[in-house]
Amino acid sequence: MREWTMKKRRYVPDLRRLGALCEGNYHRLERLRKLESDQPEQAEFELHKGDTYFGRVRIQVLQTARFTETLLLEQVHNPGRWLNNPQLTVRVYHDAAMAEVISCYRDHRIAAVNDYPNRYMHHPDEKVQVNAFLADWLDFCLRFGHAPLALPGWPGADGVDEG
Repeated sequence: MREWTMKKRRYVPDLRRLGALCEGNYHRLERLRKLESDQPEQAEFELHKGDTYFGRVRIQVLQTARFTETLLLEQVHNPGRWLNNPQLTVRVYHDAAMAEVISCYRDHRIAAVNDYPNRYMHHPDEKVQVNAFLADWLDFCLRFGHAPLALPGWPGADGVDEG
């Protein structure tokens, strides 16, 4: 009797999809940052639609280099106790016009390809999925984000706009 064995196919990342996501995320992030402030070291804004409050989002610059920035994007307040607030570290490549998630929550490094199954049950295409989540979240922020919160020491914090 012949034993049939199926050879397991190894996941091959879709670089076109990942590149398109990263390029789109760069443009979404730039639009959001221009709407909320003149790119300070930190910006916060509220998310709501009518009377429904979704929480606050903070964008903080962690590191700046000649062609790159590292940002921390996090939802700092979400009224729902059963949801985790998103917290993503994003590397922005200004020379390539791309923004890529480099860490998510406690995962300090997101592998482009994961064996499956694995200890942490990461999907084989985890990097693509996390960047797709960032795209959806930034779209949500652009759609429901409202005026930045007045942070002490920032222009407009005293109610007077500079300019």
